[in-house]
Amino acid sequence: MPLILPPSELLRSLTEWGKAHGRAPRKRDGHLFKALEHGGEIAAGEGGGHVAALSHAQVVPEPAAPESPARELPAQSKPRLTDRIEGWKRDIEHWCHRVEIAPDLACDIGSRRWLRGMATMLGLSVAACAFWPDFSTVEAATTAPLAARERDEFRSQTIAPLALGADAGRHMGASPLVRPLGSVPERPSVDLVATLGQGDSFARMLERIGVGGDDAVRIGTLVGQAVPLDQIEPGTQFDVTLGGRPVPGAARALTAMNFRARFDMDLSVQRGAAGLSLVRHPIHVDETPLRIRGTVGSSLYRSARNAGAPIAAIQAYLQAIDKYVSLESDIRANDAFDIVVAYKRSAKGERQVGNLLYAGLEHDGKPRVQLLRWGQDGEMVAGAGLTESSTTTPGMPVAGHMTSPYGMRRHPILGYVRMHAGIDFGAAYGSPIYAVADGVVSFSGRHGGHGNYVRIEHGGGLGTGYGHMSRIAVSAGSRVRAGQVIGYVGSSGLSTGPHLHFEAYRGGQTINPTGLRFVSGPRIDGKEKNAFDARMKALLNVQPGEALGSMAPAMNASPSTLREIDRLEPKTL
Repeated sequence: MPLILPPSELLRSLTEWGKAHGRAPRKRDGHLFKALEHGGEIAAGEGGGHVAALSHAQVVPEPAAPESPARELPAQSKPRLTDRIEGWKRDIEHWCHRVEIAPDLACDIGSRRWLRGMATMLGLSVAACAFWPDFSTVEAATTAPLAARERDEFRSQTIAPLALGADAGRHMGASPLVRPLGSVPERPSVDLVATLGQGDSFARMLERIGVGGDDAVRIGTLVGQAVPLDQIEPGTQFDVTLGGRPVPGAARALTAMNFRARFDMDLSVQRGAAGLSLVRHPIHVDETPLRIRGTVGSSLYRSARNAGAPIAAIQAYLQAIDKYVSLESDIRANDAFDIVVAYKRSAKGERQVGNLLYAGLEHDGKPRVQLLRWGQDGEMVAGAGLTESSTTTPGMPVAGHMTSPYGMRRHPILGYVRMHAGIDFGAAYGSPIYAVADGVVSFSGRHGGHGNYVRIEHGGGLGTGYGHMSRIAVSAGSRVRAGQVIGYVGSSGLSTGPHLHFEAYRGGQTINPTGLRFVSGPRIDGKEKNAFDARMKALLNVQPGEALGSMAPAMNASPSTLREIDRLEPKTL
């Protein structure tokens, strides 16, 4: 519990305590002690001033440890050097504390205190730059020179990089006891695989793998008897065996070469007693068409893919039936699709998908569309109406809008009224231009004010013309189909901007293209109709998935198919 003393007694006690410990009480604002915050007063004492509360340790100090009797210094002796250094250090510390040479530069900007701190920072920065280290090259001890023998010895005991041959770990460096060989024996034969690259030729491929000139000519002649050399597919691999050299320095002689010449045949070139000879190895191929049927459901494409139809076959199927039904509105979810594609399987396991052969669409179990690939052009032909004539309206020759009709008008460039013998369609530059019907190109090239111009004869005295093209895509004399691209929109000739000038002719005279009609005669005659029906019947008799069956021969062959000599052959268990 603190003791309460009068101020005079308290002052005397503190003075005596400070003298005993070498300290003296410091005054703060003319008072010995800080006033009590609670402002307590006492009745006794002079002036009734405030008193301070001291702890017992402050009032009654602990007894000091007994000190050894100090040796008295002579009056004339000077202070020691260590005491003087300690005094300088204390003076510097007091000065730094009082002056504050490193103040906060974010406060009192521009004042003397701030300028003093800025000077301190600049001085330290200059000192740091002055003591910046030097990065000059330090010379090391010179390595001892190595002779070729020592270098090879060290290299053989290290992990050498692949670029240097990677011979580490297999042999040691050559010593004086090693003598080089005059000649190295060659391998009696070399087996390698060569690939016929894109744009490569058969002769260059043989020369590249080291076949001699005479052998290359002979091999080309033998292989050309079985298959044309230019029909060998790029990417075909050749298993080649090269034998020894007839004479030192000559090319190796070809011993054997095997490769896949066609889907149904392998070829082998072998060297015998009579020289090189060709051996054919036929491969059994099953050409049963692949038939895929299914329900349209929510998406015809997804349903066909889920049924296993190839993507190319589905695309060809959709393009074929799109000319007869609308894929968006005419097909129902419960309709059935029928796809037949050419399909080949070899006995070695390769499979090859061909063109679309049949495209069918059924509604309520009845055929709605039946298309068969027919003719030299491979066109998908509908079974109905093959022997009947039909009249069709031509489609749009370009994806655009009509800007100038057929008839009299003021020419936009010449400035006077004259006959406009066609229809102008405005379209973007470079848009494709399509033939409106089947026909033969009678003219293709520059044609006066028409610029780049194409004229097509459709038979029966009807023809169409297409002008102001930027680029022509067909040549004179070629046959085109309806919807085929024949050129691209431009502004050649007398034209004020990109558009298509479309004309129609009857008997060599221009007519209004809006009333143009094309009459197509019978597509096939009666005899060809029978062959067409037989082909469609054969495809419809193919069972779905039949082409995916096993190609192994039946084990339970009928006894009537066995030869008599086969019956006498002993049975093996």
